[in-house]
Amino acid sequence: MAVGQDSLVPLPNLEFFIAMTSLSPVRERSTPLSILALGALGVVYGDIGTSPLYALRECFLGAHAVAATRANVLGVLSLVVWALVIIVTLKYHVYVIRFDNEGEGGILALLALLRPVGRKRHFVLLALGLFGAALLYGDGIITPAISVLSAVEGLEIATSFFTPYVVPATVAILVGLFLVQRKGTAGIGKIFGPIMLVWFATLAFLGVRSLAHDPSVLAAVNPLYAIRFFGANGWHGFLVLGAVFLVATGGEALYADLGHFGEHPIQIDWFSIVAPALLLNYFGQGALLIHDPAAAKNPFFLLAPSWALLPLVVLATAATIIASQAVISGAFSLTRQAVQLGYLPRMNIVHTSPGEIGQIYIPAVNWLLMLATIGLVLGFRSSSNLAAAYGIAVTTTMIITTALAFFVARQRGWNMPALIAVTVLFLTVDLAFFAANFVKIRQGGWVPLLVAASVYGLMTTWNRGRFLLERQVAQSALPVEAFVADASRRPLLRAAGKTAIFLSGDPAGTPIALLHNLKHNGVLHERNIFLTVAVEDVPHVPATQRLGIESLGPGFWRLSVHYGFMEDPDLPAALSLAGTQGLALDPFMATYFLSRNTLLPGPRPAMAKWRENLFFFLSRNASRPTQYYRLPPNRVIELGMQVLL
Repeated sequence: MAVGQDSLVPLPNLEFFIAMTSLSPVRERSTPLSILALGALGVVYGDIGTSPLYALRECFLGAHAVAATRANVLGVLSLVVWALVIIVTLKYHVYVIRFDNEGEGGILALLALLRPVGRKRHFVLLALGLFGAALLYGDGIITPAISVLSAVEGLEIATSFFTPYVVPATVAILVGLFLVQRKGTAGIGKIFGPIMLVWFATLAFLGVRSLAHDPSVLAAVNPLYAIRFFGANGWHGFLVLGAVFLVATGGEALYADLGHFGEHPIQIDWFSIVAPALLLNYFGQGALLIHDPAAAKNPFFLLAPSWALLPLVVLATAATIIASQAVISGAFSLTRQAVQLGYLPRMNIVHTSPGEIGQIYIPAVNWLLMLATIGLVLGFRSSSNLAAAYGIAVTTTMIITTALAFFVARQRGWNMPALIAVTVLFLTVDLAFFAANFVKIRQGGWVPLLVAASVYGLMTTWNRGRFLLERQVAQSALPVEAFVADASRRPLLRAAGKTAIFLSGDPAGTPIALLHNLKHNGVLHERNIFLTVAVEDVPHVPATQRLGIESLGPGFWRLSVHYGFMEDPDLPAALSLAGTQGLALDPFMATYFLSRNTLLPGPRPAMAKWRENLFFFLSRNASRPTQYYRLPPNRVIELGMQVLL
C-alpha cells in the first residue's frame, strides 16, 4: 500500500537490516562462551576500541579544543568516564540490550518489535528505520578513513621524515584492504579476536605505565569535575562534547551484533576487558597531558617509550584494519538485506567461503566504499580534520534508538514513571552530544549526512518504482484462475514431457511471460509452474517451510519459495524439495521463463522526474534474475514487454 504519491511503500518486513555489522552469520549457542567472547572482540569492539587513537587528542587539539590545563584535563576525563558509563554501559549493556528480537539486535530490531497502529505510524517508523540504516553507510565510509589514518600518523611521532608519506601510506593500506575483500576474510578473520585481545592489553599497559607517574587523575571519576569544566569554559566547554563523543562511537555496534554473539559474550568482553582497558588508557593519556601539555599533538602514541613506537604503529594499524573490516562486512550484509526486501536493485553477491554463509562480497558496494573512503582521506588529509565529520551520524542513530526503546518498553508494560526517568536521562545525553556535533556540519559533518540522504533517496526511489511497476503490470494481468480454467477448456498444443517455470512477483496474476509465449508460439508445456519468491521477517526459514505448492488444475501449479532475510535465493535448490510434496521435477531440466520489462515514461509520471530517471537507471543496471536466483543460464528464456510508468 502506498502512502502519498512519492512516499515509501510500507512492506510487512521490518527486520531486514538486523544483521548489519557481522562478519559471519548467527552463531549457534553451542559454541563455547570463551570462543564467542574472543570473536566478539574482533567484531563488536573494533570501532570503540580504536577511539583512543584520536578521541582525547581532539579535545585538546581539535576545532573546539581547550587548553590542556590540569582542571580541563580532569574535566574532560570526567566527561569521558561518564559518557562511557551512561551511553555504553547503562544505555546499551544494561537497558537497550534487553530488547532483542528473537536474539537479534540493532535499531531495526527495535523497530520490528513495535506494533504500529495505523498507516501513518507504520510509514513514520519505516522511514525512521530506513534513514537509520542509511546513516550507517555515511558513518561507515568515515570509520576506515579516520581509523587507519590516525594509526599511520603515529609514524610522525618517530620522525618528521614520514610526514609526507602518511596520506599515501593510508591510501595504500585502504586500497589493499578493499582489494582483498573479493578473496574473503574467512582465514584471517580467525585471528581478529586474538589481535584485538593484544590491542586491549596494550591499551591497558600503556595507561597503567603513565598512571604510575600521576595516579591523581583517577579523581576524574567524580562528576563534579565535569560540572566544573562546563562552569569554567561555558559554551566552548559544551562544544568539546563533540570530541568527547568520539569515545562512544562504537556503542551502537554492540547492540547490532547481539544476534551474532549473544548478550553474555558481549557483556563479558565489556566489563572484563574493553571498558577497563579503555578507561586505563584515557586516564594514562590524561596523566601525560597534565605533565606535558605539548603531548596533545598525539597523546596516544606519546604514551609509548621510543623503542616501542614502531611496533605500536603496526599494532594500531592492524587494529584499525580489523575495525574497518567489520564496517565493510557490515555494509555488505546491510546491502544484501536491502536487495532481498526490495529497497535496492539486485546486485552480484559473491560467497567467499563455502563454510560461512555470512562471508559475502558485493563488488559494486566494495568499489563505492573504497572510492568514498579514499576520497575522504585525500580531501581531509588528517584524522583531526576527519574527526569533525565524525559523530553526527552516530548521535542521530542513538537518538532514534532511545526513542524506539521507549515505545518497546512501554508496550511491554514497564513502570511508566521509571521508564520516563530512564528515557529522559538517555535522551538528554544523546541530544547534548547531537547538538555539540551539529555545529561541526560545516566542518565536515555534512559528509555522512549527504551520504545518508543519498542512500535514503535511492532506497525509497527503488522501492516506490518497484511498487508502481508491479501495480502497472498487475492492472493488465489476467487472474491466474481464469487463465487455467480457459486453458483447460481449449484444445491447446502441449509440449509432452516438458516443464516450464514462470517467475512472477504477483501470485494472483498470470505471468506475462506465459501469455507472450502462448501468443507467439501457440503451445503450452505439459507442466506449467507459477513461481513466486517471498522474503520473511525471520533470519532463516527451515527447509520444511521453504516451499509451498498448490495445484491449480491439470498441468498447472503455483509454487511459493520462502527465504529469511539473511539467506540468499537459490531456486534450483528450493525446487529440488518439490518431490517431498508430490511434485517431482528436475530443476536443471526445466525451462525458466522470465519477463524482461522495458520501462518508458508515461504521459502522467507517478514520480518526480529525477526519481523516475534514477529508477530507470537502476533497473537497467540491476543484476539479471538468472544470476541472482542461481538459475542454469542455458535453461532461461526472457520475454520482454514495454511498460509505461
